[in-house]
Amino acid sequence: MQISVQTGGIEEKVGSVDACYRMISEAGFDAVDVNLDHLLTSKEEKAGVIPAVFDPKTSEQDMLQFFRPWKEGAAAWHLQNAQAHAPYPSRLFDVPSAGYNDFLMEALRRTIIGTAYIGCHKLVIHPFFYDYDHQMSEKDEWNLNMYCYGQLAGTAKKMGVTILLENMFVRHKGRVYAAVCNDGREAASYVDALNENAGSEVFGFCLDTGHALIAGKDIRRFMNELGPRIKAFHVHDNNGHDDQHLAPYMGVLDWKRFVQGLQDIGYKDTLSFETFNVCNRYPVELYPSILKTIELTGRRFSRLAEEGTL
Repeated sequence: MQISVQTGGIEEKVGSVDACYRMISEAGFDAVDVNLDHLLTSKEEKAGVIPAVFDPKTSEQDMLQFFRPWKEGAAAWHLQNAQAHAPYPSRLFDVPSAGYNDFLMEALRRTIIGTAYIGCHKLVIHPFFYDYDHQMSEKDEWNLNMYCYGQLAGTAKKMGVTILLENMFVRHKGRVYAAVCNDGREAASYVDALNENAGSEVFGFCLDTGHALIAGKDIRRFMNELGPRIKAFHVHDNNGHDDQHLAPYMGVLDWKRFVQGLQDIGYKDTLSFETFNVCNRYPVELYPSILKTIELTGRRFSRLAEEGTL
């Protein structure tokens, strides 16, 4: 397996994408999970910001210049851009202006194009859903996702990018509840229906271990319910209550069952760590050793899964 880590949490502290890629490369990683969501943050979305990269007045050719740092970083430091994050959330209930959700769809479409430009072929686009107080019925949520993802399928197919759904959660009065796709059978039905509608395998799944944990899901069972639909992972740990994005063994997830799940489904692709909060807790000069520990953890998971030992 390739071992990967996300660029978010590192880029901001080291000052540039190039320096981020260099640090990741020197820690021994094979690949990165690119935080293209930095081009339009959730805070900016809620404020109604329309950045130039996603502004319809910016030509698609000019738009690609905003993605160039990640393309050049991967080439310079011999890393693969294995997967990427699209802007999140994918849809707002309280829109800052009329037509802003339509703009977000255009931003997602352009992110697909940018993903292909940086040599990446897997893009996590979070399911379309609302918070606890504005939850839709299961039928309405299904229909919304079929429609919105369907609007993006043509661009993804043309650009050779697989759109990955992810298991989500919502909060209410200090509690965490499973949201769209945080059930293995439901998630499988979403992927299967979207691919049937698209007429080819345009969609897959990125299983987020931390989201599964706080929703009370057994990680091995979740992996088996999805099986070959899993094309990527967001690997991280937490205390079982908060989405902390810690390194494995810093929380309470049963990593033995995670490795068993890898064995069960025969997963041999990229293991990507979404562990930015580990870096956030330490000074920058300690990042190399922290990243090396995460990289070695990934190598251990890969070796144990390949050997069939625990």
